[in-house]
Amino acid sequence: MSDALVTFIIAEDPPKRLDKALSLNVPVEASLSRTRLARLLEAGAVTLNGVVVTDAKAKVVGGETVEIAVPQAEESHIGPEDIPLDVMFEDDDLIVINKPTGMVVHPAPGTPNGTLVNALLHHCGDSLSGVGGMKRPGIVHRIDKETSGLLVVAKSDAAHHGLAEQFAKHTVERYYRAVCYGVPDANDPRLRGVRGVNFEPGNIMKITTHLARHKTDRQRQAVLFEGGRHAVTRVRIVEPLGTPAVAALVECWLETGRTHQIRVHLTHAGHSLIGDPVYGGRRKLSEKAVGVNGVVAARNFGRQALHAAVLGFVHPVSGEAMRFEAETPDDMASLIRDLRK
Repeated sequence: MSDALVTFIIAEDPPKRLDKALSLNVPVEASLSRTRLARLLEAGAVTLNGVVVTDAKAKVVGGETVEIAVPQAEESHIGPEDIPLDVMFEDDDLIVINKPTGMVVHPAPGTPNGTLVNALLHHCGDSLSGVGGMKRPGIVHRIDKETSGLLVVAKSDAAHHGLAEQFAKHTVERYYRAVCYGVPDANDPRLRGVRGVNFEPGNIMKITTHLARHKTDRQRQAVLFEGGRHAVTRVRIVEPLGTPAVAALVECWLETGRTHQIRVHLTHAGHSLIGDPVYGGRRKLSEKAVGVNGVVAARNFGRQALHAAVLGFVHPVSGEAMRFEAETPDDMASLIRDLRK
């Protein structure tokens, strides 16, 4: 299989280092990210005025002719599987999926198949132009297996790089719907004593901590205030549930995106998610507040009540602002109805 040849000229007054000049001048349609360019440079696939160059720090002055031999994208070692997908949007560069509960995003030792990546490889087929030199979907963010909702996945190297940059800069809009025990209200005196929790105007609870893997349970994340990674979650009450209210439908949005962030933060605040098997525990709700149906619905809810409802970002190739909303799934909608009494 022959390589594709990308040819262009370094513009005047370029960055002095070759790697930076390549990133600035390479044609957008080549769909080569900075990471991919660095690998091609190291592999000897880049020539400058006909001479192979592998030094990323090589000097450039402008006017040089660059040729990059780009190998055809290899087939992924992950197998495609015919699994139905709820596609919200798709073009040549990316695809937005409304992921169902129970689906893992990427194959791992415990789940080698049946994942979103397996489904995307089948769905996209030959439309995958390659990410990092391989025909595979570019996963730039994940949601937990039992969390439902919106994910954007790159189909091209350029989209993968552009989306990853937006997630790194925390400019992606992400809103989640969740059902938690209790009502996270500024008038609750208990919350004033919880470290890392404060309230902003509009009764918005802001949780600021660090998060890291738990020392003894590797499946869990733990709240820290030194070490770990900075994490910020905001929570707004959408609807108190029960009479009197013993639970709440809340909207959460992320300033950072850490593993299990919403689940850990709400548990830290004393408002764990209904159904959360790792952090939530099983609290008994008052039958007087939510009725028999509400008690049974909360007790039997089989997953964390969390849904990635809104996803907004700038299209990494066209520059168009994009925003998607996914309706609350049936199981959560039924839980909310039952808790209303």
